[in-house]
Amino acid sequence: MKNLIAFVLLITVSTGALAQSAVTFIDFQKTLPRPNEAMKRKEDTLQKQFKAKGLEWPAKFVYIRSFKYDSQLEVWVKNDRKEPYKLFKTYRVCALAGSLGPKRMQGDYQVPEGFYYINEFNPNSNYYLSLGINYPNASDRILSDSLQPGGDIYIHGSCVTVGCIPVTDQQIDEIYVLAAHAKDQGQDFIPVHIFPVRYNNKRSVEYLTNLCKSNAGLKTFSQRLESVYDHFEATHQLPVIMVNDRGDYVFSGLSKKITLPPPVKAPRKEVHHRTKTFTELADAIHQAPQFPGGVQTYMKYLESVGKAMSSSLPEGVKKTYVTVEFVIDTDGTSYNFRVLKGVNDDFNDDLIATLENMPAWQPALLNDKPVARKILQSFVIEP
Repeated sequence: MKNLIAFVLLITVSTGALAQSAVTFIDFQKTLPRPNEAMKRKEDTLQKQFKAKGLEWPAKFVYIRSFKYDSQLEVWVKNDRKEPYKLFKTYRVCALAGSLGPKRMQGDYQVPEGFYYINEFNPNSNYYLSLGINYPNASDRILSDSLQPGGDIYIHGSCVTVGCIPVTDQQIDEIYVLAAHAKDQGQDFIPVHIFPVRYNNKRSVEYLTNLCKSNAGLKTFSQRLESVYDHFEATHQLPVIMVNDRGDYVFSGLSKKITLPPPVKAPRKEVHHRTKTFTELADAIHQAPQFPGGVQTYMKYLESVGKAMSSSLPEGVKKTYVTVEFVIDTDGTSYNFRVLKGVNDDFNDDLIATLENMPAWQPALLNDKPVARKILQSFVIEP
C-alpha cells in the first residue's frame, strides 16, 4: 500500500495550483526498494560496460533469447528500430527444469519454448526480482492443455527453478534494470525467445536430433524455432512472428525462405492379428462370457489398457473413447478384434495388439454347452 500511495503522489504533484508532473516508469521503479537498490548498484557499472562496447546508454530496445540445453541467456540491445541488435552480455542460467520441448500443461515443470515478451515487472518476487513472460501465448493456448496450461513463468533471481529461467541475484539486477530502461524509453513489448538448444553448437544439436528421432512433432516444432534463430544470426533483426489457427508459428520477413517438410513417417511393419473363421456365432445364450475375476476386474483391466494406450495418442489429444468388437471362442480365447471407433490406423493396430493379450474368458453357454459369442465394448483412453 505504501508503494501505491507513493506512486499516486508522484503522479500528481501539486505546485501551488493544479500543476501535474508526469512520472516515468524508471521514477516509479525507484520508489520500490529492490529495484531502487538494483539501480544504485548497477546503473553506473552498466553505463561503463555499454561505453566499453561502444553502445549507447540506455538502450531503447532490448531483446532476450535463452537456450535451454546450453543454459544461457543473452541480452541484445539497440537504440534505433531499423538498426541491427548488438550483443551486450551472455548470462549463465543456473538450472533447468523438465526436458527439451514446449510446455504443454500445468505441473510438467517444463520451461516453455517459443516466442514471448515480458508482461510483468515483479519487484517483490519470492525469487528476489523477476520479469514475467506471457506464457501461455496464442500458440500455447491452442496446443497446450485447454483447462490447465500452466502459467507464472519468469526470468528471476535466487538461482532455483521449477519451470522458469533462473539466474543469480546479481544478474537479475542487471537484466531487470536494462528491461526497465527499455520500457521507460517506450518498448512495451520486450521480446523473449526461448530455444531448445543453441543451433550452432554441435553437441547440443546432436542431443536434440536424438530426441526428435522418436518424436516427429518435436522435430517440426524445433525446426520452426530454428528458422527464427537462423534469421537473427544472419541479420540481427527479428522477423514478424504470427500464429495460425492450428497453433503453428508462421513468419514474415525471414532472410531466406524456410520450407518445413512434413514429418517422414517410417513404414509400419505389417501386423498379423489373431483371426479365425466362425461359421456360427451364438445370438441367444443362457450365460454370457465371464472375464476371470468378474465384472469389476474387467473394468479395471480396461482402465489399465486405457492408461497404457494414452501415451500413443496423437499430439494435442488428451482423451478419447474407443469402441471395439471381438469374439470369445468356445475355449475362451479372443479372436477377430476390430476397432469400430478409434484414432488412426497405427493407434488402432497397437490397441488390438494390446487387447489380444487379455486373459482367457469363460465362454458363453447355450444349453450348458460353450458357444462362440461376439462382444461389443467401449471404454476411455486417458492417462
